[in-house]
Amino acid sequence: MNSPCMEIEIVPLQAQHISSVVRMHLKAFPGFFLSFLGPRFLKEFYAAYVNEESSIALVAVDSPGSQVVGAVVGTIQPGGFFRRLVKRRWWAFCLASMDALMRRPAIAPRLFRAVFYRGDAPPTAPLALLSSIAVDPVFQNRGVGRMLLNQFIKQVTDRGGMGCYLTTDAEGNDAVNRFYLRNGWRVESCYITAEGREMNRLVWEKGK
Repeated sequence: MNSPCMEIEIVPLQAQHISSVVRMHLKAFPGFFLSFLGPRFLKEFYAAYVNEESSIALVAVDSPGSQVVGAVVGTIQPGGFFRRLVKRRWWAFCLASMDALMRRPAIAPRLFRAVFYRGDAPPTAPLALLSSIAVDPVFQNRGVGRMLLNQFIKQVTDRGGMGCYLTTDAEGNDAVNRFYLRNGWRVESCYITAEGREMNRLVWEKGK
């Protein structure tokens, strides 16, 4: 039997992919905060990982048509990555979020925290951060997410990393949490955001 993903290829994220990745992200995460901030903000978000030395940025493409069907981005050095990003591009993120801020001024505190995000790293040995993974809804449940996740982990370990972490909603997010648990991640801790969202911080560690 042919694999449902045998036509999918994982390649580095390039500038020419970003518009397609943004459209795919908006379809995959309707109603989420980053989606509410809009395409301009998302373009800045994904562009930040292109040609950044510490980043791991990959897309899944449908090989016959080169359609972007998934993406994963992160960094092996979260602290340094976000410090450099804020220093270089804070103004661009602020400009890109103006439309969303005008539509809903109450988001200002959360927007500030998003722009000046530091990664929420666990208090353990340094780990790589998986910032975002998204799959086109048409291609979900076909193994694309697992391919992206496995390739992200491989690149982390190939570059000397001992593991990685991510944060995701704890409530109303069972399928996502199960996905990571099935793939060898564990819940390292839980915390509550300033908006009252209960979050899980999950980690994957080499050899565990």
